[in-house]
Amino acid sequence: MFIAQNLKNIRKRKGLSQEEMAQKLKLNRSTYSGYENEVAQPNLETLLYLAQEEKLPLESLLTTDLSKLSNADYEALCGAWKQGASGQNLRVLTAVVNEDNEDTIELIPEKVRAGYTAGYADPSYLQELPTLRLPFLSKDRKYRAFPIAGDSMPPVVHGSYVVGEFVQDWLGLPSAVPCVIVTKDDGIVFKYLHNNLKNSQSFTLASTNPLYEPYEVHVSEVLEIWRFVSYISRELPDVQLDHASIGAGLRSIQEDLQKVLQLRK
Repeated sequence: MFIAQNLKNIRKRKGLSQEEMAQKLKLNRSTYSGYENEVAQPNLETLLYLAQEEKLPLESLLTTDLSKLSNADYEALCGAWKQGASGQNLRVLTAVVNEDNEDTIELIPEKVRAGYTAGYADPSYLQELPTLRLPFLSKDRKYRAFPIAGDSMPPVVHGSYVVGEFVQDWLGLPSAVPCVIVTKDDGIVFKYLHNNLKNSQSFTLASTNPLYEPYEVHVSEVLEIWRFVSYISRELPDVQLDHASIGAGLRSIQEDLQKVLQLRK
């Protein structure tokens, strides 16, 4: 672990005093000095804040001796998240093809949902999955169907399946789009995604059900993103109809039609 050395190294690269670095981290000077001198260890919140401010992978902050890096290597490390988010790094998508060598749409049954984060890149896992065909979708893009649990995204109800299009470039994703996001800790979630990558290397995930608060997910926690294209459900959305208004509208149409017929006589 190189926490103390790296705190000192980052501070010197930025040309800050201990007092200024402490203020940046919202600490008093004595507390920060204790971190550099290895008298105490910073908590996770402080480390996450520093990593996000520096756009530095948390793992590198903890386990890489930054003093051994040149300025160019350090800058490249700080920008590594961007290469991953934009798809410039190799992001292998394992897929299943049919007898005509065409991509199929794998359907993730509810019973194997929990194992998806471990098996999403395993060919043997995917080959065991059922598949479906939706002829109205493009043959040039990759799709997958995910089970939806809970009541956080009406009108998509519990037990539905959301069909998503694989997203390679996360930086190019607009905000406020519905997506299936596969994360290391939470597995498969279906939310409206707000793109904060350029500011905080994170996504804000929001539900259509106001009872559920939005929350943030750091880009390092995300495995896959699939943009919503369709959903399959056995239930119709619950629509409240105003029967009185509908009846009045129909009567009005009938009256207008009678007037037109009378004018033609």
